[in-house]
Amino acid sequence: MSLWRLELLRLTRTRRGLALFAVYLLFGFLGPLTARYLSDLLELAGDDLEGATIELPEPVPHDGMAQYAANAMQVGLVVTVVVAAGALALDATPEMGAFLRTRVRSVWRLLLPRLVVSFGAVSLAFTLGALAAWYETWALLGALPAGDVIAGIALGIVFLAYVVATTAAAAQWTKGVLATVMVALLSLLVLPVVGAVDVVGQWLPSALATALVELPSGKRELGDYVRPAVVTVITTAGLIYVALIGARRREL
Repeated sequence: MSLWRLELLRLTRTRRGLALFAVYLLFGFLGPLTARYLSDLLELAGDDLEGATIELPEPVPHDGMAQYAANAMQVGLVVTVVVAAGALALDATPEMGAFLRTRVRSVWRLLLPRLVVSFGAVSLAFTLGALAAWYETWALLGALPAGDVIAGIALGIVFLAYVVATTAAAAQWTKGVLATVMVALLSLLVLPVVGAVDVVGQWLPSALATALVELPSGKRELGDYVRPAVVTVITTAGLIYVALIGARRREL
């Protein structure tokens, strides 16, 4: 059995793949619904608010995508890191790690299928969720510019590649899935803190996480994402190299 087939089976025959797709699709279907009917839900709960009045603006089309993107880049991101860590922590089970390492000529051949399959699954899940949100937004709130939505999805995929690469690097320099998840999430949480300074934030990979919201809403243009996209691609490549060095180090 090839390592590529092994990774596909690992994803499809365990609950990891199911959890990944279920989370993104769930938020894809619920996001526009929440945006459309949030005011109605608050009215139904009015008796429990003890006279408090909450007025919300009328929902607009990009609110549907905003709900999806917010959940996808929070809860979805955590699930992404957990699923990727389970695949990329080569030595989480020492016996299995030793067995596989003795049967490949290069550790790159062991790492590459796990990287590609993890990234492919995450990208597909995110895209399907975004398409579901786009359709429901059209049905419930109105149409969105197709070019802006597609560009937002593409930039989101670039950001998710960075997330998977971060997880891969963490996995090769820590021990176990839990440690990988903690280090990767901590690294990702630092980005919004540093990005609070606008001059710095417009260069960081985290700027791409909001593209699916800001492009359809007209807050930003596609050209605004050139710099963070270039930085993200370069950083992703660097993180994969760091992961490869870490994986080779354990063979010494």
